[in-house]
Amino acid sequence: MGSSMAGSARLTRFIVRRDLFRLFLWVMSISVVTLAVPLAFQELYPSQKQRDVMAETMRNPAMTAMVGPGDLENYTLGAMTTHQMLLLTAVAVALMNILLAVRFTRAEEEAGMTEMIRSLSVDRRSPLLSAVTVLLGVNAVLAFFLWIGLTSLRIEGIESFGALLYGGTLGGVGLFFGGVTVVCAQLLESARGATSLAMSVLVGSYVIQSSGNVTESVMIWLSPFGWVTSVQPFSDNNGWPIVFLIVSGLVLGSVAGILQGKRDLGSGFIHQKRGRSHASVFLKTPLALVLRLQRTGISIWAIGMLILGLSYGSILGDLESFFEGNELLANMLAGNSDRPVAEQFLPMLMLVMAFIATIPGILALHKLLGEEKKGRVDSVLGRSVSKTRLLGVYVLVAVMNGVVMNSLAAAGLWVAGRSVMAEPLTSASVFGASAVLLPAIAVMIGVSCLIVGIAPRWSSLVWLYIVYSFITLYLGSLFHVPEWAAKLSPFGWVSEWPSESINWIAEGSLLATAAVLVVIGVFGYRKRDIL
Repeated sequence: MGSSMAGSARLTRFIVRRDLFRLFLWVMSISVVTLAVPLAFQELYPSQKQRDVMAETMRNPAMTAMVGPGDLENYTLGAMTTHQMLLLTAVAVALMNILLAVRFTRAEEEAGMTEMIRSLSVDRRSPLLSAVTVLLGVNAVLAFFLWIGLTSLRIEGIESFGALLYGGTLGGVGLFFGGVTVVCAQLLESARGATSLAMSVLVGSYVIQSSGNVTESVMIWLSPFGWVTSVQPFSDNNGWPIVFLIVSGLVLGSVAGILQGKRDLGSGFIHQKRGRSHASVFLKTPLALVLRLQRTGISIWAIGMLILGLSYGSILGDLESFFEGNELLANMLAGNSDRPVAEQFLPMLMLVMAFIATIPGILALHKLLGEEKKGRVDSVLGRSVSKTRLLGVYVLVAVMNGVVMNSLAAAGLWVAGRSVMAEPLTSASVFGASAVLLPAIAVMIGVSCLIVGIAPRWSSLVWLYIVYSFITLYLGSLFHVPEWAAKLSPFGWVSEWPSESINWIAEGSLLATAAVLVVIGVFGYRKRDIL
């Protein structure tokens, strides 16, 4: 037992030293954004009367589905921060833990590092134990920084105990999804499979939370994000859901340890099906091969995006009813636009779904790096397949993912909206609002292609770019983000159709930018060595 713990301690220190910059970047990015929000709120809404007006604008099903419920009757700066930021930050923390957990477990096993480590004088459980220890430490540090940081702001309505619960909630949900991911890493035989399954759990949890909070049903208790929104720091201060998150995360980590002890190195409990002895005619091209390898992930994401669209579309009817009965908000919107309420909210809903639809496209492209690390690319390039063609195929599959996922979300929203709205949105409005975002998604994939081709070891930077884009677009008015900063994101150039006319020059420029990025990435990929 002593040698096992000693080996785990050494591995833990090794992981921290190796990924210190990565861990620091994640923790500081989340902390800085979190601490900036209440300061911005204090400047924008200095009086309680202004905050009460803001509370009225948030009292609608669309916002409840997106950010969860809040204490709108006592909308202090603390309650406002919790309502508008806690759930979205929890999603970011969950994403951080999923990516880190896969990197520390299944990815190292695929790369052969785990086998090399086990050949030393360490216990076979040490790699997993050290990975869980690092995840526990990262989430604890994040929780501590947020507690101290929020308390030190000395803003009215943000007290120390509420700040402790705020930080503890984010640390707890991070530990929970870290536990989910290490279990996925034991079930599946590849890093990409573990990532896709964990991401599916994340998306499913968010959809369940949205539906449960809008309908005020017990469904929220089936989602860890439902537990997050039940804490309500700075208002109700319910600490017991944090206990659920932490205990569940530790239990999942223990389950992962048990599962690891029952499988062989490199294997999983969900085995890949044995293929045919001879490939069919549909597998004789690189495109067919890549689609075959990624069909499970594509199917899972497709179902998830369709459900997400149905979830958002189902609240459009309640949205109209709510504004019709609220004279204050009706007057506010009437001063801004003569279009129906649902059409005014449509660009924001489509923007959120477009950000989510970008994720499977980038994951599909990054799987090329996984194939390189496992030495599988060599066998493909050993045939009459060039590097240009190989990367081009992965880019094509990534773009197909982005288009299909975004379109499925739009289809789900349109179908659900037709069933609940007295005057449904037209298909042109919904699919047009979806289509104008596709060039921005293409640019994101182009950035990913550029990094894969030139600096593959920095491929994770594209996730930071997505987070930056989300902050500048979704929270831009809150942080007084200048227009030039918003324009650094491709989504900042997209028109808010149907409220605004389409800027065809901007759309064409985005597509041209995406093409240039892909060309540079392909050129760099041709010149660099295979990982």
